[in-house]
Amino acid sequence: MAEFQEKGPRGPVEHRREPTRAAVLVPVFRQRSEAENRATPGLEPARRSDDARLAEAVGLAAAIDLDIVASSIVTGQKPQPATLIGSGKVEELKGLVAAEAVGLVIVDHPLTPVQQRNLEKELETKVLDRTGLILEIFGRRARTKEGRLQVELAHLNYQRGRLVRSWTHLERQRGGAGFMGGPGETQIEADRRQLQEKIKRLEKELEQVRRTRQLHRAKRRKRPHPIVALVGYTNAGKSTLFNLLTGADVMARDLLFATLDPTLRKTVLPHGTEILFSDTVGFVSDLPTHLVAAFRATLEEVIEADLILHVRDIADPDTLAQAEDVRRILRDLDVDTEDTDHVVEVWNKIDRLDEDALHLVAASRASLAHPDAAFLVSAVTGEGTEALLADIERRIAGNMTDVSLDVRPEAMSFIPWLYDNATVLAREDGEDGVVHLKAEMTASARAELRRLGASSDGITIAG
Repeated sequence: MAEFQEKGPRGPVEHRREPTRAAVLVPVFRQRSEAENRATPGLEPARRSDDARLAEAVGLAAAIDLDIVASSIVTGQKPQPATLIGSGKVEELKGLVAAEAVGLVIVDHPLTPVQQRNLEKELETKVLDRTGLILEIFGRRARTKEGRLQVELAHLNYQRGRLVRSWTHLERQRGGAGFMGGPGETQIEADRRQLQEKIKRLEKELEQVRRTRQLHRAKRRKRPHPIVALVGYTNAGKSTLFNLLTGADVMARDLLFATLDPTLRKTVLPHGTEILFSDTVGFVSDLPTHLVAAFRATLEEVIEADLILHVRDIADPDTLAQAEDVRRILRDLDVDTEDTDHVVEVWNKIDRLDEDALHLVAASRASLAHPDAAFLVSAVTGEGTEALLADIERRIAGNMTDVSLDVRPEAMSFIPWLYDNATVLAREDGEDGVVHLKAEMTASARAELRRLGASSDGITIAG
C-alpha cells in the first residue's frame, strides 16, 4: 500500500479566504466485481494506469481550488461494505486528517450513503466521492440558465438517496393536530417529498428549455448551416481547437471541465462553405448515469450534429482508455462510433510529442483502415488544421472540382459570390468586358453555381 505523500510548507497567504485543505485517495481493487464481470464477460477493457487515475483525481480537486496536502493510491482485494477501504487505511487516514487539519477527503470512487456516513464519522471531516466532486465542479462552471438547472437536477438526484446522511434532524416526527392526530410523517419523509417536488419542477423547466432549443435548431435548419460538434475527454483541448477554428474566445485552460455550457459559432471553411462549430462539455470516466441523463438536453447538439470530431489528447499516456470512455458515452447517446463518415478522430497536442513519439503516432494513423478516420493536429500551433478543415468541407459540401466560366458585364455582381464560395485559380479580363475565370469549388457550390447560371444570361459555365 502506497504511503501518503505530503506537500511542503505553503507560500504566504494573500488577502483572501484560505482554500480548504484536502486529501485525495484513489481506491484500486484488484478483484473484479461480479457486476464488472457481467458487463464485460471475457473482455478486459482499456484501463488507465493507477498513477494516471491519481493525477486525474488531483486535477479534479484542483478544478475547485482545493489545497491538496496529500494524495495516495489505496490498494485492496475488494471493497469493504462499511467504509469501502480497509480499517487499517481508515486509521492511517484519520491520523493524517488530524495532523494536517484536513477539511475534506476526496475518495475517487462511488460511495454508498452508508459508506460516506461511516467515513465521515471515523475521520471527523467531510467526505466527498467522485460523483459529488464532479457535481461540485459542474456547479461552479455552469453559466447559462440551462446549465445551472441541469447541475441542480443532477445534484438533487444524487442527494435523494443520501438524506439519512445529510440531515441531523431526521428522527423528529410531526404529530397530527388534536386528539385525532397520529405520529404524523417523519422528517425524512417530508424532506424526501419536498426533494421530489423540486426534482419534478426542475424537470419541467428543463423540458421547456429543451423545447426552446428544438425551436432554435428548427430555425437553423431553415438556414442550412451544417453542425460540426467537438467532443472528447475533459482537457483534451476541445476549446483551444474551437477557438482556433472559429476565432472565438471560449475559456480554454489546462483545467478539467473548463467548458460546461455548449457554445455555437459560425465559421466559413476555406472554399466558402458556412458551418456551425459546437463546443461541448468534456467527458470523463465513470460519469454517473444520472449526470449523463441530466445533460442530455445539452448533448442533443452532439446527437443531431452532421459531423462529430472526437478530439483526443494523443500525448496523454492513457489516450486509449480515455477514447474508449468517450465512445462509451457516445454509444449511450445512440451515436455509431464505428461510422467513420460521421465520427472523425482528431489527435490533438502533437506539439507535445518528441520526434520518435510523433513518428509512432503517424505510423499508427497510417495503419487505420480508413485513412481519413483520424487527423494529427496541434490546437496551439495550428499544425494539421488546414488538412482537417479541408476534410470537413469535403465531407459537408462534397469533393472539389475545377470549373471554367465567362462572366459578361451585365452579370458582374456575381463575381463577389464566386470569390466567397470558391478558390479562383486564374482570371483574365477581356477587352469586350467579359471576365474569364478558372476556379476550384465544392460539389455543393458548383450545384449552386449552375442554378445561378441557369437563371442568368450573363454567365456561361464550362467544365
